[in-house]
Amino acid sequence: MKVDDSSLVIRASAGDSEAFGELYDLYMVKIYNYIFYRVHSQMDAEDITAKVFMRALKNIHRYEDRGYPFSAWLYRIAHNLVANWYRDIGKRPLLSIEEYHEKDLSVFVNPEKAITRTDEEEKLLYFIGSLPEERQQLIILKFVDGLSNVEIGQIMNRTEGAIKSLYHRTLVSLRKSIKDTDPEFYQLMENYDVD
Repeated sequence: MKVDDSSLVIRASAGDSEAFGELYDLYMVKIYNYIFYRVHSQMDAEDITAKVFMRALKNIHRYEDRGYPFSAWLYRIAHNLVANWYRDIGKRPLLSIEEYHEKDLSVFVNPEKAITRTDEEEKLLYFIGSLPEERQQLIILKFVDGLSNVEIGQIMNRTEGAIKSLYHRTLVSLRKSIKDTDPEFYQLMENYDVD
């Protein structure tokens, strides 16, 4: 755990709301990005991110420094809440397209934060979304959050070597899937070497 994190966690555990606010400021964007790329919905990502920090605040007194960064604990909470979100999807009532358009959803849209994706980004997200959950998590932590293999290993409870191996297998699998399905897109992606 970073020295700054360590003192902030100790203070937050003792009830210092300012210290918890600093932890929130340090990690909110990364946790939100991780969740957003898992659920593909701004509203749900905001909701789940809020729950992550509410759960962290409620349980920070139980946090134990086991040599991992504090962020690993937050990512674990986020991972569990995203898994619960996917499990609960089947229990939610679905809106028909007509009902969806009748609802006034404009209050939830923030034009400044609206995300526009190119066709290439949409295709890449589609292929990443077809990967097993563990591999999606790895790609998000690596490319969206920019974490090192050591940090990813701490979050996913794996060694650095296991993460390197999983990363290599994931890229090989992703490339093969893209090449087999969309050769033109594959050629475009070859111009962006991510190794």
